[in-house]
Amino acid sequence: MAERDEARSSTKYALPPEPERLPVATTDAHTHALSTQDHSGLAVADALALARAVNVTRIVEVGTDVASSLAAVELAEQHPDVVAAVAIHPNDAARLGERLPAELDRLGALVGSSDRVRGVGETGLDYFRTTDPKGQARQKEAFAAHIAWAKEHDLALVIHDRDAHADILDVLAAEGAPERVQLHCFSGDADVARACLDRGYWLSFPGTITFKANEALREALDLTPADRLLVETDAPYLTPLPYRGKPNSSYLLPHTVRFVAERRDADLAELCAQLAANASAVFGDWGADG
Repeated sequence: MAERDEARSSTKYALPPEPERLPVATTDAHTHALSTQDHSGLAVADALALARAVNVTRIVEVGTDVASSLAAVELAEQHPDVVAAVAIHPNDAARLGERLPAELDRLGALVGSSDRVRGVGETGLDYFRTTDPKGQARQKEAFAAHIAWAKEHDLALVIHDRDAHADILDVLAAEGAPERVQLHCFSGDADVARACLDRGYWLSFPGTITFKANEALREALDLTPADRLLVETDAPYLTPLPYRGKPNSSYLLPHTVRFVAERRDADLAELCAQLAANASAVFGDWGADG
């Protein structure tokens, strides 16, 4: 414990204390541990150790451009508790302009480069930060390429959807969705949730589910079947209550898991096991330890 306390106190920011250990091991279905290191100074090895200490024993490390995707694959190859997802983030796709095709070619070469790559994403559409039609068209171009890779390599598709619910579903219908689709950081209401669940997608809820204003999000959680539910940190962002505003990390996932258990009146141990099983259904086994 003293070593873990030192790991937290030596970072750039004061990180929240460890929550109570979960009764059964579970999975952070979407995180950016490498970005967490940049935001808080918490080294990746320390972040993984802190997560294991509270029984978050597996993570999905997600890339957002070619460089971070390559780093995610390298991290997954070094740590059996990590698998990788690779992508060009929608907003990055919009900003790349004429360079987008070349960057997509570079990413495409990475998709099948390692058996530790288990997902393609986060990809999708973001109409909150990208409002110009040309940028949104580039997002759709990149989204279609990511969908094709997920199907070609039988990988999960990890979707970023911000203020673009209808168009996300339209593109998936037009391109043909892969077998496994995760709506990362689900942000829709109950109607959007039903539309996604009717298509067999998994809904992944971050710490925003704990924010007082997000009752519509909690209503979406209420109707999500147990076998289509995932929980994530999206660290270093979206830290759950009671530590909203502080740097997030996978070791803080228990706050969200416990909130979900209480909201759904579910047994905590059974929920942890179900979340881990769902993550395996989406991303496959982690390895000898997973």
